[in-house]
Amino acid sequence: MAINSTREDEELEESLKLDVLKRLLLNLLEYKKEVAIVILLILLTVGISTAAPLVIEKIINDEIYDGNVKGLIIWACIMLAFFTVHFVATRVWRRIMAEISNDMILSIRRKLYVHIQELGVDFFDQRPAGKILARVTGDVNALKDVLSSTVTTLAPEAISLIVIITIMTVKSPLLSISAAVAIPIIMLGLYFCEIIAHKKWQSLKKKDSNMTAFIHEGIEGVAVIQSFNAEEEANKEFDGIVNEVIKAFKAAVRVTDIYSPTIEIASGLGTATLYYLAVAKLGVQAESIGTLSAFALYLSMFFSPIRNLANYYNKLITNLASAERVYEIMDMIPLVKDGEEVTDIPKIKGEVEFAHVDFAYPDEPDVDILHDVSFKVKSGETIALVGPTGAGKTTIVSLISRFYNVKNGAVLVDGYDISKVSIQSLRSQLGIMMQDNYLFSGTIRDNIKYGRPGATDKEMLEASKAVHAHDFISKLENGYDTVITERGGGLSNGQRQLVAFARTLLTDPKILILDEATSSIDTRTEILVQQGIGELLKTRTSFIVAHRLSTIRNADRIFVIDDGGILEEGDHESLMAKKGAYYDLYSAQYVSAS
Repeated sequence: MAINSTREDEELEESLKLDVLKRLLLNLLEYKKEVAIVILLILLTVGISTAAPLVIEKIINDEIYDGNVKGLIIWACIMLAFFTVHFVATRVWRRIMAEISNDMILSIRRKLYVHIQELGVDFFDQRPAGKILARVTGDVNALKDVLSSTVTTLAPEAISLIVIITIMTVKSPLLSISAAVAIPIIMLGLYFCEIIAHKKWQSLKKKDSNMTAFIHEGIEGVAVIQSFNAEEEANKEFDGIVNEVIKAFKAAVRVTDIYSPTIEIASGLGTATLYYLAVAKLGVQAESIGTLSAFALYLSMFFSPIRNLANYYNKLITNLASAERVYEIMDMIPLVKDGEEVTDIPKIKGEVEFAHVDFAYPDEPDVDILHDVSFKVKSGETIALVGPTGAGKTTIVSLISRFYNVKNGAVLVDGYDISKVSIQSLRSQLGIMMQDNYLFSGTIRDNIKYGRPGATDKEMLEASKAVHAHDFISKLENGYDTVITERGGGLSNGQRQLVAFARTLLTDPKILILDEATSSIDTRTEILVQQGIGELLKTRTSFIVAHRLSTIRNADRIFVIDDGGILEEGDHESLMAKKGAYYDLYSAQYVSAS
């Protein structure tokens, strides 16, 4: 079915995970006031938690040992008040953090979406839509877990650990060895997860991205699948992809789960060491029971944040793979973008010139698609581009639209090098209609006005009538307010093209580009469209890429494109009389049609 969706995801550049965390934390600086409140509340809760064993030590040694019931009740009330404050403070800072993380993720998702829109067609040429969708949805959601866990787990647990180690060391350097003996085991497990688990989770993210892409293509191409009775084959391929995801997940989990037992082993070793030192080396007496109990609590508390930090780290390395994928796209520099000193191109007349243009696609820079192409087009001329598939016809109109940058030479509009003018000011004066013109979910009215939302209904009707779209739209139950689904579901191919034609013409472009724009329209409808746009083409410069040569007979000039350049140039009659490449193409198509 979809070969592209099953290949391994594009390779990520190796990035330092600390850099990803740093970028996330820098985003937190936008919420300085809220973060400051969270930090203060975390310090308060950590202070209460770490002070509890000292209070218990005092209660056992001073109150319980001496049988002071009144003192015991007073300290119990104090502890109840402390833990009430702890409970309320924890709820407050967690709620604040949830609001911050949600707001940040919405902002990051919006920035990512906007940035993707700026990356240009070369980016989309190399990636299935499903994989891009996985970045904007699933990978960004994973960022929320990284951000939230960093504050809700890393900060309080790390602070608690530091405070606990300090108190243990101050109270008894000897007994503190019980915690120190566990550190080598913990660090060994951490190193193991760092090296191996991160790669496993990155692999899982790639497999998961492949699955999303496959599902997306399966939905988009369901008609093709059904028409070829390929459901069983598609299902088998999907099962294979799902199995790859499951295997990658199991591999990642197996490595990650190894770390948890190391914490338990370290905890048991530390506890055994504590009691050995207390009994064998210190000779603990009854009056020291409170101190030993406090130390046992601190040792338990010592391993608790380590255990929580281990779980956090496991989640972190899982989600950092997603974070890296998001920032990998955010860091991409658009190949086609405005320079530092661009100017807006003024209202154009429509003169176009190619001056010794060489072009190669970004992924194959050494393979020239166009070589030393030069021509001049006057304002109002209609130019037809013909030639075999892959000759460079669409490439030429894509360069005029500045979807790509030229390798050498220059493309000029009204004498302006388009690489030195703003893209927005150029494209706002172009009308571009491709073979597959996307219609959005919504009404037909909204789709026609998409490129010019401020257009009046009268202007919309004039554009629709000019391309003979009004006739079929007016017969629909709700007319222009008829709701269509994604890609124009509910309309025929010809009707979708007519709506797209009306949308393009409504923008009143000075340069009109039609790339196989009538290929999905039946012959009768095509004749109506040609009649409708005939007068409109006289007022604007037009470039027509057409497979049906009969549709471009009235073009002012016809360029035969092949071998990276213009083989022949002239009107229909002169080129037919020449009996060259155009004559061969036209004759072959005429014979085929008959």
